[in-house]
Amino acid sequence: MDDPLPATPVDPRFAEMWHELGQGTPTIAGFAWACSRALAAGGNQQIVLSPEAKAILFAARNRGLLEIKASQRAFESPARMLAVYVETDDEQAIFFRAKDNPATTIRFLSGFRELCAAGLVMHQIYQEFSLTREGLELAQTIPQAEVEKLLNLGTTVGIYE
Repeated sequence: MDDPLPATPVDPRFAEMWHELGQGTPTIAGFAWACSRALAAGGNQQIVLSPEAKAILFAARNRGLLEIKASQRAFESPARMLAVYVETDDEQAIFFRAKDNPATTIRFLSGFRELCAAGLVMHQIYQEFSLTREGLELAQTIPQAEVEKLLNLGTTVGIYE
């Protein structure tokens, strides 16, 4: 009787694909794809941005640099989630991840997706993104008071930590 499962993986790239999954590549590629489509179409200014999307924009208003990062070595699963990381100046960044509340992290990732779909963020390389010209301009119009509570949910870290 034939064994229905082969002894070796069918796809010879299995180990490479497993590594990519461990880096969050499919999700990051999805964000990059959303950015690319929005850039090609000229953005979607009809998207109403969530408070989380506005907080990300405000945080990125000076440098315009963002990343999607994960921490593979964290003990607790919410601390290993992909999260939005925004450079606020040349020495500090805000990590929009709540170790004690994964729903907060999820809302910020959704806000990041909104920014991609609106053409306010573009993909650079790997997990790195930046604001577009329109994103930079819109970021300057957001009052800090409107997003202050959400900014406080993030964790401020040194860039080289």
